Amino acid sequence: MAVDYAVIVLYLAGMLAMGWWGMRRAKSKSDFLVAGRRLGPAMYSGTMAAIVLGGASTIGGVGLGYQYGLSGAWMVFTIGLGLLALSIFFSARIARLRVYTVSEMLDLRYGGSAGIISGIVMWAYTLMLAVTSTIAYATIFDVLFGLDRTLSIVLGGVIVVAYSTLGGMWSITLTDMVQFVVKTIGVLLLLLPIAVIRAGGFAEMRAQLPDDYFAPLGIGGQTVFTYVLIYSFGMLIGQDIWQRVFTARGDKVARLGGTAAGTYCLVYALAGAVIGTAAKVLYPHLGSPDDAFATIVRDALPVGLRGLVLAAALSAVMSTSSGALIACATVANNDIWARVKRIAELRGRGRDQERNEAQDQDQGQEHDEVRGNRAFILLMGVGVIAIAIALNDVVEALTLAYNVLVGGLLVPILGGLLWKRGTGAGALAAIAVGGLTVVGLMTALGVLANEPIYYGLLASLLTYVLVSLATKPTDAAVLAAWRERLAGAPEQEAPEPPPVGVAAGTSGDTGR
Repeated sequence: MAVDYAVIVLYLAGMLAMGWWGMRRAKSKSDFLVAGRRLGPAMYSGTMAAIVLGGASTIGGVGLGYQYGLSGAWMVFTIGLGLLALSIFFSARIARLRVYTVSEMLDLRYGGSAGIISGIVMWAYTLMLAVTSTIAYATIFDVLFGLDRTLSIVLGGVIVVAYSTLGGMWSITLTDMVQFVVKTIGVLLLLLPIAVIRAGGFAEMRAQLPDDYFAPLGIGGQTVFTYVLIYSFGMLIGQDIWQRVFTARGDKVARLGGTAAGTYCLVYALAGAVIGTAAKVLYPHLGSPDDAFATIVRDALPVGLRGLVLAAALSAVMSTSSGALIACATVANNDIWARVKRIAELRGRGRDQERNEAQDQDQGQEHDEVRGNRAFILLMGVGVIAIAIALNDVVEALTLAYNVLVGGLLVPILGGLLWKRGTGAGALAAIAVGGLTVVGLMTALGVLANEPIYYGLLASLLTYVLVSLATKPTDAAVLAAWRERLAGAPEQEAPEPPPVGVAAGTSGDTGR
C-alpha cells in the first residue's frame, strides 16, 4: 500500500498548493466569490461537473448499481438532467444577472421582499450539503489509512477549508479541474473497464444476475419521479450550482459548457451503475451496498492504480464539499449577516443619514470584501466539521436539506424567471407555505417519505399564484431594472440588500 499512500499524499499536497496559488489571484470580491466571472468553456465544464458529482454520485451511485443494477443510475442521471435543463433554458439569464447569490436574484426580481427568508433557507441547505460531503471523508480515509471516524473527518475537512479559505473560488476552480481529470481517469477509464472484465463481461453479468438488474425502471417508477423532483429541480435553484454559473465568461460559455457538463454526468451515472452491477457479481453478499466501491477498488485494481482510483473518490467528495462550503459562507455573509448588520445600524438614526453614510461607505468598502468572505469560509468550515463529527444519519440530513430547498424555493425562483405577474408577497408566502408543508409532512410521515416533496411543491405553487394575483403587481421600476439586467446590462455590483421594513417603491409588495 505504500505506493497507494504516496499517490494520495501527493494528491492532497497538490490541493493545498492550488489553494496557495489561487490566493494570489483573489484580489477582489468578484475574484474570490465567482473567479472574476472569467472562466472559459473548458474550465467551466470541468468545475461544474466536479461540483455536482460528489461522494453520493460516486460511492452512492456504485452502491445503487450494486443494489438495483443498471437502474441504479437514475439518481445521478437526474442530476445530469437537471444540469442540462439549467444550462439550456436558464443559465444565460442567470449569468447576465451579475449577482452573487440566489437571494440577490430574488431581491432584484421582487424588489427586496424575499431575500432574507430565502437566504436562511439556502444557508441551511448549503450547510447540510457541506456537512454530508464532509462526513464522507470518514469512509474514504478508513479504507486508505484505517483512521477512525473523527480523525478522518477532521483531516479531510481541514484540507478543504484550508484551500477554500486561501483562494476562494479561484482555488476551488483550480482544484476542481484537477479533481475532474482524476475522477475521469480513475472511474471512467480505469475502474469501469477493469470491473466489467473481472466480472466476466456483460454476458456473464446477465447470466449471474436477475433480469430486474437490467430493467430500465428496476429501481421503481415512483423512486425515479422523486429523484426528478429532488435532484433535477434542486440543480435548477441551488446556490452551489448558481455560484458556478456566475463564474462563466459569457452566455455561450454558461450554456455550452453546462450542457457538456450535464452530458458528462449522464455518462458518469451509467458508469457507476455498471461498476456496481459488476461488484454484485463479484461480491454478492456485502454487508452494505455502499461498501461496493471500496471493495472492488481494493480487490480488483493493482498497486498504484488503486491509489489513483481512491484519489478519484476523494476528489469527488472534496469538490462537492468545497463548493457547498463557499456557497454556505457566501449566503451567510452576503444574505444574512449583511442584512442583520444593516438593520442594527438603522436603529437610532434616520433614513436620510443612513443613505448618505451608505454612499460614503460604498466608495471604500472593497478593501475588506475578500477578508470578510475569507473569514466566513473559515467560520463556516469549522462549524461544518463540528456538525459532521456529531451527526450520524447522513441520508436523512441530505434529504431534509433538498426537500426544504425545493419545496420552499423552486416555485418563487422559477416563477420570477418565467412569470412577470409574480409578486414579492406571493414569493414570501410560497417560501413559507412550501417549506412548512415539507417540514410538517416529514415530521409526520418520516424524512425519507415521498409525500412531503409532492405536497410541498403543490402547496407552494398554489400559494404563489393565488397570493400574486391577489396583490398589486410588482412596481414597474423594479421590473424595468430586472428586464434590463436580464438583457445583459453592463456589469455592476448588485445593490446591497436593504433592511427589512423599508419600502422599496410604490408597489403593494412587502417592503425591504
